[in-house]
Amino acid sequence: MNETDVKKDDNIIDLKSAGDAIRKKKEEEQPKLPFDRMSLLHRLREAKELYSLLSFCTKAPYVVCDPETYDDELMIFFDAETAQQEAKKLAEQRIPVSILRVEEPQKLSFFSNLFTMGINALLVKEGEESLGIQLGDLVKRRMPEEEDGKVWVENPELLLTTLYYAQEARRGRTPEANEDVRALQEEMLAHFRRGRYIFALEKESKNTPLVKINEELFHPLFTDIMEFRRFNREDRFLPVVITADKLPKQMAPNAKGIVLNPMSVNMVLNLNTRRGNAPAPGNAQTPAVDQTPAQPVSEAAAGEAGGTEAPEAAQKEQENKQ
Repeated sequence: MNETDVKKDDNIIDLKSAGDAIRKKKEEEQPKLPFDRMSLLHRLREAKELYSLLSFCTKAPYVVCDPETYDDELMIFFDAETAQQEAKKLAEQRIPVSILRVEEPQKLSFFSNLFTMGINALLVKEGEESLGIQLGDLVKRRMPEEEDGKVWVENPELLLTTLYYAQEARRGRTPEANEDVRALQEEMLAHFRRGRYIFALEKESKNTPLVKINEELFHPLFTDIMEFRRFNREDRFLPVVITADKLPKQMAPNAKGIVLNPMSVNMVLNLNTRRGNAPAPGNAQTPAVDQTPAQPVSEAAAGEAGGTEAPEAAQKEQENKQ
């Protein structure tokens, strides 16, 4: 290589460095959007799309508890890149999540549904900044009035605790964390005993549907009307309100227990009941943690359980997921 070639290469290197410096300077000079409560509320309302995280353990939004305020928060991002970075950090902690995109037409229903999950705040993240915002400041919710013969069914405390429990128990915790998982389990069962739920009945036969998990039969049970509608896509079932203490008397002889919200968190509670001598849900065994989706029972197996037919709506929903 002669002297001319060396000078030529040096010039190329200098030009490249100069270009990098110019681009970096432009990025630094770009004005940053304000990151305060009022500005974020405006941006959340006006955004064409937002991003959040979906837990693989629950098939529901990934929820976190603020260690200082104890708010139950959902992470919200303005861009997919920041959401992906957060998902990568969680993966390093063995917390499996995926990216959830919320487009503008879905925003109102998405945020409104968070109330039924017991989520009360949003943790908005952008770059290295984050700020908590109360959900009620973004979405104003009007509870429907209960009419004669109709009741409004929601179990936000139970559903929230169940989400926390499933997020921890299903991802594989260290032995030191078992105490925390047991505490969540006890809290979940305490909420369950006090709850009022939606039980499904076949419109034609008035039988109760069953789902199969690991070759065992369970009655589907729903914390709210949205979860029931996800199961009842073909409009084959009627919603019936039932309290936890009445559940054992409604169960088929071969049913081992109930599966709470089978189309999402899919939480199994083994009640081990018998007709005429059924223990209260408070005597339930440790909830069986199983990531296998609930499968509807075949007609033959349903007949063995007392003539209950297979919920075809659940079958199609599961096939779509797979």
